[in-house]
Amino acid sequence: MDRFKTIIVNAAVIVVVSLLLLWGDTRYRQQTQYDLGVKKLAAGDYIGAIGGFEMAIHMYTPFSPLVGKSAQELWNIGESLEKKGDLPRALVAYRALRSSFYAVHGLTQPGTDWIARCDDKIQRLVPQLPPAN
Repeated sequence: MDRFKTIIVNAAVIVVVSLLLLWGDTRYRQQTQYDLGVKKLAAGDYIGAIGGFEMAIHMYTPFSPLVGKSAQELWNIGESLEKKGDLPRALVAYRALRSSFYAVHGLTQPGTDWIARCDDKIQRLVPQLPPAN
């Protein structure tokens, strides 16, 4: 019986350590992508910034403040481009934000408020696009 308990304890420790390593790696990659988005945004590279913030959300870890910060940055980029009249790139930002949260769903669906806000924006902006040639 003692041998069985030892095996169970060792297995539990291995599982916990593995999960912590996975969480730490994902959190590190999330920070890296967020930092890339900030750097690209500061350089005026909106598409690069959208990619960085979008990937930070894809590296979803529960309770990470970077998910909300990345979502807000994508929203801000979309609104900034919209005000400048650059509707195609504004739509890229809103769609990236929406699809990022759809991509990270599991037992729950995070970001439902962001998804709804983006759906409203996209529905309003698409008819304003110039016709394709």
